[in-house]
Amino acid sequence: MPPNRPFMAVPRGYARTVTALHDLTALEQAAAIRSREVSPVELTEHYLQRSADLGDTVGAFITLTPQRALEQAREAERVVRDVDDPDQLSPLHGVVVPVKDLNNVAGVRCTRGSTVYADTIADVDDYVVERMQEAHLVMTGKTNTPEFGLPCYTENDVAPPARTPWDLSRSAGGSSGGAAAAVAAGLASAAHGSDGGGSIRIPASVCGLVGLKPSRGRISNGPWGESVGEFGVNGPIARTVQDAAALLDVMAGAFVDDPHPAPPLPHGTNFLAAAGREPGTLRVGRFATPVIADTSVDPHCLAAYDEASALLEQQGHIVEDIGVPIPRDAVPAFETAWSVMSLLTPVAPGREVDLRDLTRHLRARGMHASGVGLASAVSYIRLLARRALKAQSAYDVILTPTLARPPVPVGFFTEGDAADDFTRQKEFTPFTAWVNVTGQPAMTLPLYWTEEGLPIGVQLVGRLYDEATLISLGAQLEQMRPWLGRRPEVW
Repeated sequence: MPPNRPFMAVPRGYARTVTALHDLTALEQAAAIRSREVSPVELTEHYLQRSADLGDTVGAFITLTPQRALEQAREAERVVRDVDDPDQLSPLHGVVVPVKDLNNVAGVRCTRGSTVYADTIADVDDYVVERMQEAHLVMTGKTNTPEFGLPCYTENDVAPPARTPWDLSRSAGGSSGGAAAAVAAGLASAAHGSDGGGSIRIPASVCGLVGLKPSRGRISNGPWGESVGEFGVNGPIARTVQDAAALLDVMAGAFVDDPHPAPPLPHGTNFLAAAGREPGTLRVGRFATPVIADTSVDPHCLAAYDEASALLEQQGHIVEDIGVPIPRDAVPAFETAWSVMSLLTPVAPGREVDLRDLTRHLRARGMHASGVGLASAVSYIRLLARRALKAQSAYDVILTPTLARPPVPVGFFTEGDAADDFTRQKEFTPFTAWVNVTGQPAMTLPLYWTEEGLPIGVQLVGRLYDEATLISLGAQLEQMRPWLGRRPEVW
């Protein structure tokens, strides 16, 4: 590439007709940057303007970082201009990918969705942020999250509620609700999220996106992010399976101090390549019985589940009904670990009263857990995880609904007291948390829409450390039932 060739102003040469930069997928944007059809600065300015105009409408961001973003974009542009072989750049070089506001970015405030942390400036980067910066991704801001990332909806006291761009009266889910709202509204092509009980998959389903929860240890939680039970992981939210796979490639990789790193991929392979590979004939177990709550499943969610089963069978996969992998009596143990985990975010004396009702409720439950009680809960969870992994060993993939309900109105969970709030959350999300217990990878795909135009996701769960099969299968289903041409209310 000639070193002084200028960047072009308009992307061109794509088979799919586009009208704006945000119509391009993340990989298309990266390809346009490598070929100098689009400047990273131009792309960043485009997203910064859209985020300023629409961010509060969908509750996408807590903090915008325009100066930092433009500095990163100029550096990404310089690298493209000076590099001898553009193919050696990262797969998403120069692409805008915001960071969830539970994660630290040095020099940027990290509110954790709470007024208690409203003025807190991070002094270090989380390791996943280091990976993203090494790959020359551009961060336009910190995305909205509920207080301490605890609930499955994104409503807090520091930013507007996160709303699904498909219907602004409805919640974008959580706890990565701002990330999903940003991607679905065209404020970023992909986003960083995190998932301790479904927090990537829930908002991705609600917002009509691909949400990928990797295996435990695939992406570093360092240096501060280890939690009780090791439920939480970082991961990508994107519009396509390929984009999610590319962002996983950027984020993945252990650091020397990681306690339980996932085995690396074979040399010379990556997750993006898996998206272009046929999965072969897979054995798929399926169930639609809620795991963590005694609740009904909405007919739309069951229809999405059955249609996904039919699509899998059309591709020659073997689909069989199976039992629920985790017994209902695991729920108290999970709740004990979750409530104690809520205490790991320190709160200054006298500031507990400034926390939201649900946060105080969970922290009070955590305070009543004894050391023996917590140890017993975590030990029991680990025992059940081993049993579940063994019981599923005959299957390559497990299929479930992602959620038990279509997207719900903003304020739905907070209509009663905090105990009612927590119960409603379990009834809304009875299929996600068990995967955090086992540590397996899981992906939600937007294969179904209701008559009202609301997205309904289906969940695929893979073998431990086998994200590649999930990605390959997800890409196959995306080809059969493409969703990219759909546009939400806010776009």
